[in-house]
Amino acid sequence: MLCFVFLLHITCRGFQSTMIPSPFALGATLVASIVTVHYAHAATDSLQTTLVKPARAINGIAPTTRSYWMRQANQALADVLGTPCPFAAFGTAIVNHTGHGLGNLICIGANTNPETGNPTLHGEIAAIQNCTSILTDPKGPYNLTAAESLLAFSQLSLYTNAESCPMCASAIRWAGFKEYIYGTSIDRLVGEGWAQIRISSMEVFRQSFDLASTTRLMGEVLANETDPYFLWQYDPDYRCPSGCARRNGRCKAH
Repeated sequence: MLCFVFLLHITCRGFQSTMIPSPFALGATLVASIVTVHYAHAATDSLQTTLVKPARAINGIAPTTRSYWMRQANQALADVLGTPCPFAAFGTAIVNHTGHGLGNLICIGANTNPETGNPTLHGEIAAIQNCTSILTDPKGPYNLTAAESLLAFSQLSLYTNAESCPMCASAIRWAGFKEYIYGTSIDRLVGEGWAQIRISSMEVFRQSFDLASTTRLMGEVLANETDPYFLWQYDPDYRCPSGCARRNGRCKAH
């Protein structure tokens, strides 16, 4: 069995970070077991369950650990964009929970539509793109083949501070993540004035039962902390996120 040690080293539009190594094993035996398990799940558990009780330990991961990584999804805004209060404050962190302790960060992403002019670069898409580049970099710490990189996502968890749009939720399913965890719901975003495609992640997952992989869906985790990143934009009386203050009607970093 081939074994790879995970060590994050990412440069993204000026952002650079290094994380502690963690074990990440891929090999013929493991690949075969992953495929077998996922096909079995697809046959018996095609409909996903949204879990909105963050006090539960899901897949052996403590609620405090979930909270930690959701905060890192929020932190991705400042790390990538240089501000904790961009207007479209959608941040993502992709994590390997197969090691010990809190787990290990593989990559992050944030919505970069205004910076890149690419309307598809939501936080989740940006993070998946970053992870793919890191995992397959021939000079990087993993040096995975394309096939190994595709399989690696089945061991990773994606945390995003707001429920994914149908495009991103579909990308999460195509990637075959082990887990997808979001904070603020689409319903809450719509209620606060955000324009959204009103198709929930649950519905996208329900209609993706043909896929061989399964992804555990957990919703509204740490929403009390993610909500403020999306409530000030259309409510002039709402407080700015921590580290920001209103200037000319918009929240700006101190």
